[in-house]
Amino acid sequence: MDAIKILKKLERPTHKVDVVLDTDTYNEIDDQFALSYMLACKEKLCCKAIYAAPFYNMHSTGPADGMEKSYQEILHLLTLMERDDLKESVYKGSAGYLENEETPVISPAAEHLCKLAMEYSAEEPLYVVAIGAITNIASAILMKPEITERIVVVWLGGHALHWPDTKEFNMAQDVAAARIIFGCGVPLVQIPCMGVCSSFAISEAELLYWLKGKNRLCDYLVQHTIDEVTYAAGKPWTRVIWDVTAVAWLTGDFTESYILPSAIPEYDHHYGSNPSGHPMRYIYHIKRDALVQDLFDKLGSF
Repeated sequence: MDAIKILKKLERPTHKVDVVLDTDTYNEIDDQFALSYMLACKEKLCCKAIYAAPFYNMHSTGPADGMEKSYQEILHLLTLMERDDLKESVYKGSAGYLENEETPVISPAAEHLCKLAMEYSAEEPLYVVAIGAITNIASAILMKPEITERIVVVWLGGHALHWPDTKEFNMAQDVAAARIIFGCGVPLVQIPCMGVCSSFAISEAELLYWLKGKNRLCDYLVQHTIDEVTYAAGKPWTRVIWDVTAVAWLTGDFTESYILPSAIPEYDHHYGSNPSGHPMRYIYHIKRDALVQDLFDKLGSF
């Protein structure tokens, strides 16, 4: 795909678009906010599928367990939102990470994306919002490379370019997959974590004031967040919910960005120089207060 076509796809859409969400939903607390926000933005986004992504931390015994728990958490959230109609569009993803940059991990999620993306075109692409390890998306591209011309990937992954390393949870789990996404020529919007989205945090007082008592979904999000912040019990705290920002790039004027050549994540957890890389959009600022207001308004409407 030539640079002019890529640049056209890197413009934020102004009309309603079809999206899929790839999420490690049980990983912590922000994926739940992102999924809920995406479904609440029904005037801008039409959800075609939700994919469970692998993860491995204190909440799982390994990537496969993390993916399975994320799958179940997605179903739980859909119940809270009374969106049982979407449960048949939830797919299990990879049980592990890529072993190299040539061999995909076959999964229902990757297979579904291969099939679904082929229903779209370069002029009307499918938007793939990814907020976990990007194994499922990279695997689909390896399985069917032609989908790169029919999708736009919006990924919350890696840290800011000025950060001393790229040891961000999503990127560090599967560097091979990240290298595929940055190097294959797919139109890519990168939303870095530390140094950019680390400003998108909420406090206990805001949660209790704006969301508690609004509906079952809001009560779950509030309590789940508070329960996760046991390390700060009895003290003032804020907690990042940066996954929301990946959805927000599609929903409104909540970010500042510029175009630059695609960097390449290296296995030593740094970005490699790639001045001839294809164009990508790099988010460098989040309009925190405006997005928090929209998020709270949307979640309270369920």
